[in-house]
Amino acid sequence: MTTRSDSFPRRHARTQRFTLGAPRAFTVAPDGSRVAFLRSSSGTDRANALWVLDPEDGRERVAADPRTLLDGTAEQLSPQERARRERSREGGAGIVGYATDAALELASFALSGRLFVAELRAGTARELPARGPVIDPRPSPDGRHVAYVADGALRVVGAEGEDERVLAEEESEQISYGLAEFIAAEEMGRYRGFWWGPESDRLLVARVDDTPVSRWWISDPAHPDREPQRVAYPRAGSANAEVRLFVIDLGGGRTEVLWDRARYPYLAHVHWSAAGAPLLLVQARDQRSQLFLAVDPDTGATRMVHADEDPTWLDLFAGVPCWSPSGQLVRIADEGGARVLAVGERPLTGAQLHVRAVLDVSADDVLVSASAGEDAAEPEIGEVHVYRVNELGVERVSQEPGVHSAVRAGGVTVLVSASLERPGAQVRVLKDGKQKATIASYAEDPGLTPRVTLIEGGARRVPCAVLMPTDYRGDTSLPVLMDPYGGPHGPRVVAAHNALLTSQWFADQGFAVIVADGRGTPGRSPGWEKAIHHDLTVTLEDQIDALHDLAKTYPLDLSRVAVRGWSFGGWLAGLAVLRRPDVFHAGIAGAPVTDWRLYDTHYTERYLGDPAVNPESYAHSSLVTDERLSEPAEPHRPLMIVHGLADDNVVVAHALRLSSALLSAGRPHEVLPLSGVTHMTPQEQVAENLLLLQVDFLKRSLGMQSG
Repeated sequence: MTTRSDSFPRRHARTQRFTLGAPRAFTVAPDGSRVAFLRSSSGTDRANALWVLDPEDGRERVAADPRTLLDGTAEQLSPQERARRERSREGGAGIVGYATDAALELASFALSGRLFVAELRAGTARELPARGPVIDPRPSPDGRHVAYVADGALRVVGAEGEDERVLAEEESEQISYGLAEFIAAEEMGRYRGFWWGPESDRLLVARVDDTPVSRWWISDPAHPDREPQRVAYPRAGSANAEVRLFVIDLGGGRTEVLWDRARYPYLAHVHWSAAGAPLLLVQARDQRSQLFLAVDPDTGATRMVHADEDPTWLDLFAGVPCWSPSGQLVRIADEGGARVLAVGERPLTGAQLHVRAVLDVSADDVLVSASAGEDAAEPEIGEVHVYRVNELGVERVSQEPGVHSAVRAGGVTVLVSASLERPGAQVRVLKDGKQKATIASYAEDPGLTPRVTLIEGGARRVPCAVLMPTDYRGDTSLPVLMDPYGGPHGPRVVAAHNALLTSQWFADQGFAVIVADGRGTPGRSPGWEKAIHHDLTVTLEDQIDALHDLAKTYPLDLSRVAVRGWSFGGWLAGLAVLRRPDVFHAGIAGAPVTDWRLYDTHYTERYLGDPAVNPESYAHSSLVTDERLSEPAEPHRPLMIVHGLADDNVVVAHALRLSSALLSAGRPHEVLPLSGVTHMTPQEQVAENLLLLQVDFLKRSLGMQSG
């Protein structure tokens, strides 16, 4: 008999969704002789160690063990480091990130606010003297120095611990050097604020001034004795942080990088390699135009390499822009209705591929991750593959169905592959296309296998995953649980075992679970993603169309349909229950964005525009200002609102304002506040009980028997 201590919700929480113990964060030496990576010792151990693999013989060894380096003492994190981890959704401990020199011989990392380095050939690690708390330490390409941020200042120390000094001093509490501002880390995928030059003699350093940004207060009502946290939060339509960029040499001399910051205030991407001048991607506030700029590091002057414009918005992509070894600009662009890879001014892919990221650029080819485009012969629902692309054509590196990514250097490729057929991910080390080794995973087996069908639903061919109870024999119709995220950047229909575990667990509680990725979700075409421009509510239409179409094939009880979601999915769940009670009979809205005027600038303005210019877009997509709330609440549909009180991304004001609006309209609902919980809900007991409470609410609301 399964006890609560070994139930799926408990193990799912304890193992951080079965990610603990899995290898990650791979780096390959340029000569292919070493692969560095992070991994904890078991499926319940949060503390990652730094490992090194020899691809020739497959032997692994520990290069740095956090328990040894900290002498078994508990790890202490600064508020700045906690914020960084929240932005990157990092729930691990120990060594959660590292950086290396160009040869992959020296690695640096922070532990408990202290600075450590590891010699990856020798397998030894030691602490360097540093002003703490240390954030984001990075060795110079030649391995002779380590730069890091402490208390908003950029500092540097010799790799042997000598000559520790400041390069850029914090000027006030509102001004920092070397850190990414909130929206860069939360929305642009830029988690860094400084970059070494290839000659190791100077750095590009971001200066962030948060003075213009509005201040919000995040308190913990369960502990009224604690002071609230004061955060700079740039809500839609309000002022952003002022970001400038400087070239700073090791003597502290500085030169400002100049561009039209008034027209292009967003510093979205920085690339500095031996292949060319420093390269910047800067965006306009409305994200409809952007410039690729080459920097003269001696004078700070910039010249335009390329310019993009789009009538809706321009997306940002991992790995680009960058220079090829021959000095050509590598970028991903929306051209001719497709998302293509371009080298120089020439597109190298077409509508058969939907390019997602650039993984590596060599003299011979570009390694990318991509999904099937709209012109592909097969839809390959939920699959992402790795491809080699050059002027001669396209070659697929990953062969089996699933979700794949890769890291490559020196003729060695680390291919990470997840599939529906097995739990977790398989990590293979390839050299010249042939497997040389595998990297073991210590992650726990979930003991649960998704009973899933990947299918397209509705007239728009919405990608869907349909999950049935493990023991279902097809003799009765089942109540339905729609389980979407449904928005940008968050595909949920993926051909990977672990991605569907929670949905399968809900199915095993007696539901037919449908996960649908409608318009706005990534993976099909630019037009598909941009169909939500100025109207996020079209995502609800696709959920309904998919549901009704699948009901023609599957035994779905359309008189008992519920919906649950978190973040954007929480907003979508609330929207479904409040606007379409004829379809949805209960909903769970977790950390929902109920009023888009309270969400951040870079994300919200991309989709809904400036709230001063497009107020109707915000009103139409808002749950709080929806005029239909004042209409008679018939039929009433049960709604549970769940929100962490410590959430600094989607603040709890969203849930409270929705609850107040519902109360004013006389609409019954339930509110579940999570004390001390952020947007990630990392706490084990909270994560476990949250699943159990959701099932109880759904069964009560749909008239199902509990047990």
